[in-house]
This record gives sequence, C-alpha cells and structure tokens, in this order.
Amino acid sequence: MGALINGHGVMSPNSQPEPEQDRLEVAADQAIAACGGDARDAVKALIVANEFLEAQVEQLKTDVSSGYARGYYHGSRPIPGDEALKGKFK
Repeated sequence: MGALINGHGVMSPNSQPEPEQDRLEVAADQAIAACGGDARDAVKALIVANEFLEAQVEQLKTDVSSGYARGYYHGSRPIPGDEALKGKFK
C-alpha cells in the first residue's frame, strides 16, 4: 500500500515520483484539451472510457473462464490427464 494519510490509505499526490507526476499532468492536460478545455467534460469522457475498459476486462475473464472450463489448454489441447477429453482433439 502507499503512504497513509490520516490512516485512511489515501496517497498524497505529492508522494508519486516526479516523472510519474509529469506524465499524469501531461495526460490530464491532453484530456482537457481534447474536450475543448472543459474539465468536467474530460472527467465524463474518462469515466466512459474506464467503464468500456472494465467491460472488456469482464468479457475477457468470462471468455478465459469458459475456455478453461471446456478443458482447453494452450492452443486447444486438452489438460493432461483429463480422460473425458481423450479423442476429442487431434
């Protein structure tokens, strides 16, 4: 965990290394500029983008889990020792 402030686990923005702060400042400026200088619109756009990425992660988790449950293992090969799958793959 990062530095604690008031015991709540909140990191101080100043606790990040300088290059990371610079990168974040540039990214924030770019996001605001892309939204015509409106910081509120930039925040809304970033929330939408984050929700999209979270949905993609959930879909990938589902896809991986269902593939694993079907017994696929690295390139459609059965899991070694799984007798139920013998003869289904060549």
